Amino acid sequence: MRPLFLSLALVALAIAGPVAQPSQRPNVVMFIMDDLGYGDIGSYGAPDAKTPNIDRIAREGVKLTDFYANHANCSPTRTGFITGRYQQRYGIESPLGAIGDTRELLPSDTSLPRLLKNGGYATGLIGKWHLGARPEAGPNRHGFDEFWGFRGGAVDYYTHNAVTTPGVRLPAPIHDLYHNGEPTKATGYLTDEITARSEAFIQQHSAAPFFLEVAYNATHWPFQGPDLPEGKRGWTNSIESGTRADYIAMLERADKGVGRILGLLDQLKLAPNTLVIFTSDNGGEWLSRNAPLFHRKSTLWEGGIRVPLLMRWPARLKRGMTSSQVGITMDLTASILVAAGITPPAGYRPEGIDLIGPLQKGTIVDRTLFWRLPASTNAPGPAAQRAVRRGNWKYLQDRGQNFLYDLRADPSEQHDVAHSNIALWQELRGLADKWEADVDAEAKQRAKPTA
Repeated sequence: MRPLFLSLALVALAIAGPVAQPSQRPNVVMFIMDDLGYGDIGSYGAPDAKTPNIDRIAREGVKLTDFYANHANCSPTRTGFITGRYQQRYGIESPLGAIGDTRELLPSDTSLPRLLKNGGYATGLIGKWHLGARPEAGPNRHGFDEFWGFRGGAVDYYTHNAVTTPGVRLPAPIHDLYHNGEPTKATGYLTDEITARSEAFIQQHSAAPFFLEVAYNATHWPFQGPDLPEGKRGWTNSIESGTRADYIAMLERADKGVGRILGLLDQLKLAPNTLVIFTSDNGGEWLSRNAPLFHRKSTLWEGGIRVPLLMRWPARLKRGMTSSQVGITMDLTASILVAAGITPPAGYRPEGIDLIGPLQKGTIVDRTLFWRLPASTNAPGPAAQRAVRRGNWKYLQDRGQNFLYDLRADPSEQHDVAHSNIALWQELRGLADKWEADVDAEAKQRAKPTA
């Protein structure tokens, strides 16, 4: 008997909208921000940041209010996107280290870029990878035709040298900028460099369907705004350095990049049949605005995992629509594959669902989603936090304490109702137990050495 969480995903995928025919296959531009807060952009209520270009995607497409990252940190969420499955199955549920970390996402025939490449798409990743530092686990091995960016978790926006855990200094600078498998140099502010190379990729591949992941490192620490004079670009190795003004400057420069890329799609007359997606890899850090949600990145409270999601596809999606459809990062994987008309090979079990079909029909697909935050880096269980969302209900286990929230009535998680719904939270905890057993069994099997 299939586990409940897998059955729901497969059923939802089966009832998705019609698969695009080859002549209708869209281009796909996927913007993924780094540590962007749920309430940081204008279309999600930001009072201080000006994001007209990102907000244009909302005006001309669909805004989801209840969308989640696969995890509360970067590498696990990116694993969920590339694989289309829960990252726990691959043993990646905390950020990969800059140096000395042997974890990596190994290439496979079922990675999203590989499936798209095999299906006739040109594939590009510009920006952040953070799924393995070795060339053998790099983006090109996963099916990206073009990679320009950095392999680690964070870099200096001006020198493009690797940035490590706050408080830890590298013995010597490590330059972390690559073009495909080779080290490369650039002189500009990294957000601008990512934008420029994204534009070049689109120009080069405008005649055929393409998939481009624009992985900005904004708004990730270090909090270095653009256009700083050379003597003002330094930063202290502390995540507490920086101000909200620095953060907004970084965000607004990324917004300008989004605008340049959208403008290029207009100029090349590609916009009508281009699926544009905008999201973040997890909730915001301390300088972010996660309102009205509680808490931040690296937790399974809503502020750590609920993120913006905007989707625009003029040929298929209505303008100016807002949906409360619950979704998760790996749904974007399934949505892109369905839109591209790609049939995954036998044996591949996608765990996301296509969101385009339900959004077109104006229907809501019931979801049951799971999260786990490990108590220690690179070690399975016991979990520091676990969470389940089913319908409007969210069960959260935080260091042994059980909480239950009705997110439709209480998105800020201020009113724990576990005491009056004991049977429900126990049921959801039981689902989490079964899910954990399933993903851990696969991860254990995957980790076995091959003969």
